Amino acid sequence: MTSKTLLSLALLSLAQAASAAPPPKATLLDFSTEALLDSKSAIAMLGDGLPAKVWKVYAPSKYGFVSQVEGGLTANNTCVVTARVVMITLTPTMKAPLWRPQKTATAFDAQPNSSSAQCKDLAKAKLKQAIEGVVSSLVKT
Repeated sequence: MTSKTLLSLALLSLAQAASAAPPPKATLLDFSTEALLDSKSAIAMLGDGLPAKVWKVYAPSKYGFVSQVEGGLTANNTCVVTARVVMITLTPTMKAPLWRPQKTATAFDAQPNSSSAQCKDLAKAKLKQAIEGVVSSLVKT
């Protein structure tokens, strides 16, 4: 490969990575149970799961996204998880989140005989599924 080709491939991969990240002023909030998923990881998953198409159609100055993962292990080691992602509006003047859900997706599951690590993995999978549900209702992928 020539250096020109390598440079082109490197620039292309950087452009694709940059287009996947949410805009810098995007409002992404999380209200998850820390035992299942920490807020930093949930917000990162939410930001990564929202394609650039969403931000082109729904301006980050007018809309934000909220994620919430709840649940845990029951007494008989059954992992029960519910994940929800909501697109909300922002107030026009202060850009504060306003609980007027525009789109909502919920994913839930129960897995018997689970460990804490398996329950955390299930929580991440359900959050990803809820993100995909909201995205599919907003834009064609």
